[in-house]
Amino acid sequence: MIGRLIRFVVGGSILLIGSTLVGAAVARRRIPSVGTDEDDEIALAAILAPIGFESHATAFRGGSVLLWFGGGDIDLRGVTLDPAGARLTIRAIFGGGRLLVPETWAVDLRMLAIFGGSADVRPALERSPDSPRLLVDGLAVFGGLAVFASDPEIDGLGEAGGAGTRPPGPDRRDLTAGT
Repeated sequence: MIGRLIRFVVGGSILLIGSTLVGAAVARRRIPSVGTDEDDEIALAAILAPIGFESHATAFRGGSVLLWFGGGDIDLRGVTLDPAGARLTIRAIFGGGRLLVPETWAVDLRMLAIFGGSADVRPALERSPDSPRLLVDGLAVFGGLAVFASDPEIDGLGEAGGAGTRPPGPDRRDLTAGT
């Protein structure tokens, strides 16, 4: 009885991951990544591939990012947000990414996580009510998103334990805390 259950779970898992990979391969050909470093709205896709995007938009309103068996960096540190704020919808499915934003921005992180997670790992500061506002919503399924104010690899924060690790301290939020 236990052997049948194990075979069922293992077989179902292989079937699920296999069909997800086939779906991702088909989607990779059909869903293009749209947006340049000057565009105020983007629709980026990293499907079975890495992504590295750096924006310098002058009135960024947001857009969408799909990370499906892929991931990388979305760097918005050179962006000026639209006065009304911006909304970025991120879907991370078996993938993940780092969102790099200026330290002064107020980031409202509203992602649903299913066996995944999201976190704002910038120092916990009181940001001005007049700070630029970025709403980040979306879904993380076996994937995730971390919001940084600097690039840990460039700034030497990833040297102790690999890329993305942060030194302990009272001003750091716990990456495992979820949303």
